[in-house]
Amino acid sequence: MRIAEIYQSRQGEGRLTGTDSQFVRTSGCNLRCWFCDTPHTSWEPVGHDLSIDHILGQITALPCPHVVVTGGEPMLYAELIPLTHALQEAGRHVTIETAGTLYLPVHADLMSISPKFASSAPAADLHADWYRRHQRSRHRPDVIRQLVHEFDYQIKFVINSPNDCEEVHKYLAEIPELDTSRVYLMPQGATIGELASIELWLEPYCQQHRLQYCPRRQIEWYGSARGT
Repeated sequence: MRIAEIYQSRQGEGRLTGTDSQFVRTSGCNLRCWFCDTPHTSWEPVGHDLSIDHILGQITALPCPHVVVTGGEPMLYAELIPLTHALQEAGRHVTIETAGTLYLPVHADLMSISPKFASSAPAADLHADWYRRHQRSRHRPDVIRQLVHEFDYQIKFVINSPNDCEEVHKYLAEIPELDTSRVYLMPQGATIGELASIELWLEPYCQQHRLQYCPRRQIEWYGSARGT
């Protein structure tokens, strides 16, 4: 499978924020969000084709018990199935970070799902093909239902404007089986200042509507940099 990077850091988002983790970042994505914070795995994908044994060797060389498989979109790769089951056999806690558009019979201790709204699409006048592909592929409630039925999960929505909050409520109404205690709203932004400007109104909004506010600690800790 094509891997952009493997590194050790701390989880910066969601339920396991602050947990020391090894990150396996796959390269390649079936969406093209305009705010993508890992363009080296989407708009300009880089990486190397690595065997499962090679990836496992790098992970198991260190004692860190938590592994996060992220991207890009890791569910693009069928090799994710044997990789995650091998990580399970090695005693690792496995989080998979996905947009929830694709399903594979993987092993995951935590399925971290970040659905995308229509507002996340790239500009239609600049990227017409990707705009159409993004809008066609981004919303798969059948996949979401299967993932949350089979795995422990969290749902993370990227919020750029109050209109996105309205989309969250429409989404939750469409899939009412989602547990709102597992729903996180996190600000869009690549700098502390951008995050803070949205946090000012988003955190009170989450409190008012009994949703979880999700800071993006990795940007606070390290900035928007690869390998973090």
